[in-house]
Amino acid sequence: MKVNSFWCNVILLLCAVCMQSSHAQTNEAEANKKTVLAFYDAALVQLDADKALAYIGPQYIQHNPIAPDGVAGLRGLINFLKSKYPERQSAIKRVIAQGDLVVLHVHSKNTPDERGNAIVDIFRLANGKIVEHWDVIQSVPEKAANNNSMF
Repeated sequence: MKVNSFWCNVILLLCAVCMQSSHAQTNEAEANKKTVLAFYDAALVQLDADKALAYIGPQYIQHNPIAPDGVAGLRGLINFLKSKYPERQSAIKRVIAQGDLVVLHVHSKNTPDERGNAIVDIFRLANGKIVEHWDVIQSVPEKAANNNSMF
């Protein structure tokens, strides 16, 4: 009977550790999600580079092949969008967060009357700051081969 009691205690302890670890991961993901949403609002809705850069880490790695790495590159992109497309709109349709990664599914339009683009942005965070970014961009077609929305 003592052996069974020992193993029951071991199992209970392991369950408690797993639950605590899962809770910590959920807290990290939620905090990262809030950071990315605040960054996205500042950078691509308000087009405010100074405000947006507060969410960026000391090193910012950019995987979009037409955008340079670093804070200067990001500032340049935001300022370009602000000057060229002052009526630009971005609507976040979905947010997925897991650990240090946050994924946004976005409908972006440079002008109010265009169909725009479907965008998937992937952000990696470290110490509460965005340190890496990937994106995939697809134009919203005039006519689709199915009746499903891209959003």
